[in-house]
Amino acid sequence: MAAPLTDQEKRKQISIRGIVGVENVAELKKGFNRHLHFTLVKDRNVATPRDYYFALAHTVRDHLVGRWIRTQQFYYETDPKRVYYLSLEFYMGRTLQNTMINLGLQNACDEAIYQLGLDMEDLEEMEEDAGLGNGGLGRLAACFLDSMATLGLAAYGYGIRYEYGIFNQKIKNGWQVEEADDWLRHGNPWEKARPEYMLPVHFYGRVEESKEEAKWVDTQVVLAMPYDTPIPGYMNNTVNTMRLWSARAPNDFNLMDFNVGDYIQAVLDRNLAENISRVLYPNDNFFEGKELRLKQEYFVVAATLQDIIRRFKNSKKGSSGPVSFASFPEKVAIQLNDTHPAMAIPELMRVFVDIEKLDWDTAWAITKRTFAYTNHTVLPEALERWPIGLLETLLPRHLQIIYKINQGHLDEISALFPEDMDRIRRMSLIEEDGGKRVNMAHLCIVGSHAVNGVAEIHSNIIKTDVFRDFSELEPEKFQNKTNGITPRRWLLLCNPGLAELIAEAIGEEYVKDLSQLQKLNELVDDDTFIRDVSKVKQDNKEKFSQYLEKEYMVEINPSSMFDVHVKRIHEYKRQLLNCLHIVTMYNRIRKNPKAPFVPRTVIIGGKAAPGYHMAKMIIKLITAVGEVVNKDPVVGSKLKVIYLENYRVSLAEKVIPATDLSEQISTAGTEASGTGNMKFMLNGALTIGTMDGANVEMAEEAGEENMFIFGMRVEDVAEMDVQGYDAMPYYQKIPELKQAIDQINSGFFCPKQPELFKDVTNMLFNHDRFKVFADYEDYITCQEKVNQLYQNPREWTKMVIKNIAASGKFSSDRTITDYATEVWGVEPTDLKIPPPNEPREALDETARALREK
Repeated sequence: MAAPLTDQEKRKQISIRGIVGVENVAELKKGFNRHLHFTLVKDRNVATPRDYYFALAHTVRDHLVGRWIRTQQFYYETDPKRVYYLSLEFYMGRTLQNTMINLGLQNACDEAIYQLGLDMEDLEEMEEDAGLGNGGLGRLAACFLDSMATLGLAAYGYGIRYEYGIFNQKIKNGWQVEEADDWLRHGNPWEKARPEYMLPVHFYGRVEESKEEAKWVDTQVVLAMPYDTPIPGYMNNTVNTMRLWSARAPNDFNLMDFNVGDYIQAVLDRNLAENISRVLYPNDNFFEGKELRLKQEYFVVAATLQDIIRRFKNSKKGSSGPVSFASFPEKVAIQLNDTHPAMAIPELMRVFVDIEKLDWDTAWAITKRTFAYTNHTVLPEALERWPIGLLETLLPRHLQIIYKINQGHLDEISALFPEDMDRIRRMSLIEEDGGKRVNMAHLCIVGSHAVNGVAEIHSNIIKTDVFRDFSELEPEKFQNKTNGITPRRWLLLCNPGLAELIAEAIGEEYVKDLSQLQKLNELVDDDTFIRDVSKVKQDNKEKFSQYLEKEYMVEINPSSMFDVHVKRIHEYKRQLLNCLHIVTMYNRIRKNPKAPFVPRTVIIGGKAAPGYHMAKMIIKLITAVGEVVNKDPVVGSKLKVIYLENYRVSLAEKVIPATDLSEQISTAGTEASGTGNMKFMLNGALTIGTMDGANVEMAEEAGEENMFIFGMRVEDVAEMDVQGYDAMPYYQKIPELKQAIDQINSGFFCPKQPELFKDVTNMLFNHDRFKVFADYEDYITCQEKVNQLYQNPREWTKMVIKNIAASGKFSSDRTITDYATEVWGVEPTDLKIPPPNEPREALDETARALREK
């Protein structure tokens, strides 16, 4: 007789990850077998774990494809306004588990794989991250694609299929070492190449002008080959498309050389063209004015706009007769994710004027109504400014168009402010000081009908400071769209224990309407719920401890506070402030080993841009401090420091659910928004942070008393900038700060190279733009409050529940709904597209319902 089901097994049957049907499991096993044998040509005697992963991926993909085709048919029938999200980065991570969850297949797949005697977690670990982004900007784009599909928007992501994504980071002797991320070496089961849609992209050449027209001639052609990846919405049968372009040399590329006999060299030179999509630039918040980067930016927009126009002309309405571009903005919305795709503005003008023969004013009016621009940073070194000389060589026609756009723009300003030459200079698209350059942010603002920042505080800084002149000219153009994260990946996928617990408490609807988490406020004093939330966190910590012990050979105390700081390494994110706190804690333990101490495991992770010396020194300092702390017998298990190697999306999915304390400590006024802060909040971590980026709105939603807020506010920083920041008085007045800096300076943490960290301390004293010392004392005091609360697990968990309940605003579904209704002029829908196994009439019926709606 079969053993009775445990409570846990019974509960599994009512999972929000989808119902397990016996026929479903049998079908999945059959599909798995078929793909292992017929797609991969392997049997169980020679199949590797990677083969099993691929067999499962192809099986799950089979369930996507019908819905994918159906969705495209549905869009053709209904001819909705289409949204095009242009981004040079899409930080997708892994696809398998996300797809299973969004299709409601997770439990059935788990069961099928279990019955086949395999381990699902092992198979999931075989998948390479699609690391086609650096950090926040690229991960945001990935969350947005998920939400656009879940909200039923006819949306497309367009970017580059980098052969090498963000580098793999190795830590050797405490230093970051970069290795190429050859993520495609085993193939990618999720993409479909579309050579039939290959498109030409032109570079170099010259412009021939006559009275009637300008012609861009003698160009060098590179082909853009599209690869499509399906993007499934959550449980609604919608599957949208991310189209990434890969560069290919045309067959006649440089083969003129063949006539002089150097055929071999001519074929080898094809690499020059194909290098365009070879590698992702690994810079986050830093502009590098390289020709290859400009080629990448133009390559993606030129191919994408041809595709958009083809789709516009071939739409159901367009195909019935000659197309009129007057309706283009009614059918097309293009969102520029930062200035990287800014060349789309002059490119669309070139297509309209040179190819489609529209007059300039008509073309410009259509262009402005089509584009919208998202700004992601206020750091001056991050703003793109392309040298005129480079544009003149690479894209001569576009430079002419930019000059003409600028002329019209400056004429308008001169008419409004005839005497104000300084304003005209400030607002020009062309900057004259330090060599002539095109300011790409100005181009985006002038060429778009909407401009937004990504958190309330950031959008205000844009309006009152960075783009103040433009905001005064057209205040209605400037908006705020606070970032969000997808609850599918950042709760259901990465934290199933918490997701199930919440579903049992308030039902499953929160997965598509995160604001429903507010209902958890009713359970803040419920002892059972408090205990359950605490247990889920402890389970996650145990699991992550095992991972750390296996990977880093360090014994972790799972009941210690997991204090986590993971993001790109950058001076403004102030990993150095965290490092000073570690040194301070270490010194306190050494000074009084018997004093009570709340045990902590401090986990820091993130990549430094390869050319960013100070960021690399910060990594070296943290690892050096960690080595001393971890080996000191006096410290024991009270304090451990782990530097997470190769932080990426799939590692974030492991560490975030296990975190107690989330570090969001950038200098006020520097972080545009942040989305890591939101992921931690949703997963039950408490935040220690400054009033910067989205932290401000998190404090509004949860109440400042439910976060650990410290440090200067934006106005304090501005005042200090006026007076001049001097680090020395803080060093002289705060003994613990002085001790920590003296240790770093004297070589205490690297006795073999006592001078090693002189650059770091020199920067902190003499040119620290981000004022680490000014916030040190308040930060240390705030950390003491954290310790105090952590010693009272019940009160800590109550605060955790309040934070989870307040995180509803930070769903990317809310962000995308705001973009859709306030920028793109489209409406989200909860209409479900009929699945592929229903007759075609069902599709027509749904299309009719949508049109009537």
